Amino acid sequence: MERDPVIRKTRADLRVPPNLRPDAIPADPWLESRRALEGLPGGGLNIAHEAVARHARGPAGDRIALRFVARGRAALELSYSELERRTARFANVLRALDVGRGERLFVLCGRIPELYVAVLGALRAGTVVTPLFSAFGPEPIATRINLGRGAVLVTTDELYRRKVRDWRPKMPSLRHVLLVGQDGAPVDEPGAHDLAALMAAAPDTFETVATGPEDPSLLHFTSGTTGTPKGAIHVHGAVVAHHASGLYALDLHPEDRYWCTADPGWVTGTSYGIVAPLLHGVTSLVDREEFDAQRWYELLADERITVWYTAPTAIRMLMKAGPELARAHAYPALRFVASVGEPLNPEAVWWGKEVLGLPIHDNWWQTETGGIMIANTPAYDIKPGSMGRPLPGIEAAIVEHLEAEGEPPRVRPIDTPGVEGELALRVGWPSMFRGYLDNEARYRKCFADGWYLSGDLAKRDADGAYWFVGRADDVIKSAGHLIGPFEVESVLMEHPAVAEAGVIGKPDPVVGEVVKAFVSLKTGHEAGESLRRELLAHARTRLGPAVAPKEIAFLPTLPRTRSGKIMRRLLKARELGLPEGDTSTLEGGS
Repeated sequence: MERDPVIRKTRADLRVPPNLRPDAIPADPWLESRRALEGLPGGGLNIAHEAVARHARGPAGDRIALRFVARGRAALELSYSELERRTARFANVLRALDVGRGERLFVLCGRIPELYVAVLGALRAGTVVTPLFSAFGPEPIATRINLGRGAVLVTTDELYRRKVRDWRPKMPSLRHVLLVGQDGAPVDEPGAHDLAALMAAAPDTFETVATGPEDPSLLHFTSGTTGTPKGAIHVHGAVVAHHASGLYALDLHPEDRYWCTADPGWVTGTSYGIVAPLLHGVTSLVDREEFDAQRWYELLADERITVWYTAPTAIRMLMKAGPELARAHAYPALRFVASVGEPLNPEAVWWGKEVLGLPIHDNWWQTETGGIMIANTPAYDIKPGSMGRPLPGIEAAIVEHLEAEGEPPRVRPIDTPGVEGELALRVGWPSMFRGYLDNEARYRKCFADGWYLSGDLAKRDADGAYWFVGRADDVIKSAGHLIGPFEVESVLMEHPAVAEAGVIGKPDPVVGEVVKAFVSLKTGHEAGESLRRELLAHARTRLGPAVAPKEIAFLPTLPRTRSGKIMRRLLKARELGLPEGDTSTLEGGS
């Protein structure tokens, strides 16, 4: 279907006045957000204080901060005041265990209340937090705890028995394990503590440790194509960027009912599933269940969600379930939908507009940036397929590398619109990572001439919107052409049979690489030679013979991380019989 390249916004699309308007861009967003926060005596700054205590001791104390839902269970609601008391107890538990400021706590849980309390309570205590995927297997867990020299692990008794207990002797830094019993049942595990019992005995007041803006707060591990994961270090000063991006990119207002579907085991689920919404005093929904299209639509409707932040993978799975299921419900409260994880195909943006009544607003950031950097925001028109524009306070550019043997790396911004290059950010935003754990050399390679080099290839159009091309190591070089896999994937997804597409370069002795596509199909469509030819012809018509895939393979599902990124490198490794590298974040892995 041929569509307008722009979704134009009108006043009717803005159900509340947006926080960011084209005619009112803040001159210094970091200063404004810093002033909106309370701070600690003496100029200190602490994420948990701003997220919880600041509200708990004011007019918002009785407001619901977190609402936990699960099948067959009554909803559990924690007000800001109750969350403040519980996080104080947890901080006191750490103090009683002699866990000091700057030590590292790992959390391995599903989306249960204890996870949120532990993260925020540890931050109050000055302890550095690393959330882990509950679906990790024993080896990825042990690898990360050893790399991070974890002193404390918070997990459930069931996960401990299955994934940790036998490996614990291989984790010498781990002094304490705090266990959560199923449905609050007592825990009796040798060498571990019953967290509920410790919490019950702990005082419910705690003076937040006087952390400063540059004190470490969170350690997030990112997967590499080979070798061990990299640990990105973040600081308490990142809270300024969390506040600003929640304000401008997610358009949060205190009366919102917000749902971030990301698991706290990855950075979006921490920054925008825990921190940012609490900073703005909103009520967050936490669903303890795994993805289910029918359930998700019911939650959007029944929980009266106003702002929804989800992932491209989830959107494509909803698309695969068919529009009828979405249209069986009404969403009168829903006013803003955003997505992150990997670039959002134009077809998915339009699906939101046509099926939900709201376009999906894509945005871009990385574990290393700590927060949203580029976004489609409510008051601006959307160019489907675009990442949007840099947020206030963020200076972005497309740069080219200037190679000079024997000299430090240098880059130069490309001023001409439409030219592809590496996406770079001018250093200095508050949530920028401060290092890779024990790998200063790798950290230094991320910067040149005052720019952070993202490793993503992109282009900027004449209107200032940025467009993702691909990871630098994903770009396909064929007969002199540089082909971005995202462009090919987006065209394939325009076909009514295609639910997801992943594209790689396959070595070819004549042209260097040919484009090969892997697709999964929507319900009601069957793989076969006829459909393969139809998809090849569709892509050739839309992209031309130089860019269109030469081969198409059908898969039931595509390998992707739990953060929603299609693992193209894994598709390529399996196609070519190469080592698969670190697959610990693979969805469905163990």
